[in-house]
Amino acid sequence: QVQLVESGGGLVQAGDSLRLSCAASGRTFSSSTRGWFRQAPGKEREFVAAISWSGGRTYYTDSMKGRVTISRDNAKNTVYLQMNSLKPDDTAVYYCAAGPAYSSRWPLSRSYEYNYWGQGTQVTVSS
Repeated sequence: QVQLVESGGGLVQAGDSLRLSCAASGRTFSSSTRGWFRQAPGKEREFVAAISWSGGRTYYTDSMKGRVTISRDNAKNTVYLQMNSLKPDDTAVYYCAAGPAYSSRWPLSRSYEYNYWGQGTQVTVSS
């Protein structure tokens, strides 16, 4: 059974940092683009960041560029999202995702381009 499990969310104050992790099990995703999305209450799920299978390419949404860094450790089958200078508008459930193996498409920034999803981790930023 394939599972993606996010962790690292929580309640923080504006200006704080958080590091989210997403561990995969059931199969390896070392050949897949990995991504992070988020969904705030009453809003649609939106793209945050993506990283290529090798980690050599990254892509970010403009609203968080400069404040987030996506990285991966293929040996651990895990992807990370470092978030700095958090704002109340960053409050959302954050989801990790894995795309198809050996895909030549880049970047993958649409939900439908990803095959596997985690259950999400809540990030709440207070002002």
